[in-house]
Amino acid sequence: MNRTLKKTLTVLALSAFAVGGILAWQHSSALSPSERYKTQPVEKGSLTQSVSANGTLSPVILVNVGTQVSGTVKKLHVDFNVRVDKGQALAELDDALLSAQARQSAASVHSALAALDLANANEARVRRLSAQEYVSRQELDQAVQARKAAAAALDLARALHDKDRANLSYTVIRSPVSGVVIARSVDVGQTVAASFQTPTLFQIAQDLSNMQIDTSFPEADIGSIRVGMDARFTVDAFPGRRFKGKVRQIRLNATSQQNVVTYNVVIAVDNPDQALMPGMTAYVNIGVAERNAVLQVPNAALRFKPMEPSPSTDRKAGDEGNADGRSVKRKKDGYSGTVYVFDGDTLKPVTVSLGITDNRNTELVSGELVAGDAVVVGEATVAPPAAARTVGMRMF
Repeated sequence: MNRTLKKTLTVLALSAFAVGGILAWQHSSALSPSERYKTQPVEKGSLTQSVSANGTLSPVILVNVGTQVSGTVKKLHVDFNVRVDKGQALAELDDALLSAQARQSAASVHSALAALDLANANEARVRRLSAQEYVSRQELDQAVQARKAAAAALDLARALHDKDRANLSYTVIRSPVSGVVIARSVDVGQTVAASFQTPTLFQIAQDLSNMQIDTSFPEADIGSIRVGMDARFTVDAFPGRRFKGKVRQIRLNATSQQNVVTYNVVIAVDNPDQALMPGMTAYVNIGVAERNAVLQVPNAALRFKPMEPSPSTDRKAGDEGNADGRSVKRKKDGYSGTVYVFDGDTLKPVTVSLGITDNRNTELVSGELVAGDAVVVGEATVAPPAAARTVGMRMF
């Protein structure tokens, strides 16, 4: 196939497509407005406006168990998911050095006690000699001072012994609360070092039947959230199940990231069957407003904009909203919008005042519409005429 024939076939194909497009446009233009546009009736019903955010499930009380002394892990008594009681041993560290230090301090206590006994006997002897004026007053004062120093040394030795005994007891790591072990960060033979920041060896959830969701809502939504509001959420682990909760706390500590200010909202969750696990991602919806038996207009009608507005679709002076028919905000508690209805064979714009929305329908606060009125929601999908579908040619 030479180059000239290819160009000829290309021109013929483009011409066929152009003719088909023109025929389809003529067919669409010849349709009546009721055939060109899709409509949906204004209905009356209940409406709930909600705000949504993602969050993470966590226990209400999560205790990080660390160590106050350094050493090598000698024994592990618990593992993941084990239920423990308060005071139960979780692990043991090698206590050889601390045990020797405790024995050394105990010996120091015995030595200090012997020194105090000697100082007491010496003071008593000097007092008897002083009463007979065989020794000076200065020697008596020195004996009294030696006895007091021996008593102080005994107190110091006992304090050091108590400290060493306490450190020795810390080699057995015990649970501070009753709960479930949800994390274990050490193994037998691992060396742990106690420093200014205590290492976390175990994490214990005190009660998994009561959990919470930590979520972040933008400042645009936080004003409509109140403590005690009902919340619903889902998790990926149970896609067909909806869980309930309540707003327990709205924390005042704001977080700003990329010029977006968010606030942490804590949702209290009952988990009696313990199906929910710590760390799960929750998709939370909080109902912030509800209306019953109100007129609803589809949001698609508020977004609709005619392709070729006729003179009759011009806005009247004083109407609120944009000239292109899209809604604009008027006040914090409401806004206005424009919808289109049929007036004979033409589209007529109607300005309405709107309330809350559930992202599918919007409350109709006031306007000329009543229940059953048909509003335009979009262009109808019109099939081209047969001629337009058949025009064309095969190149091969």
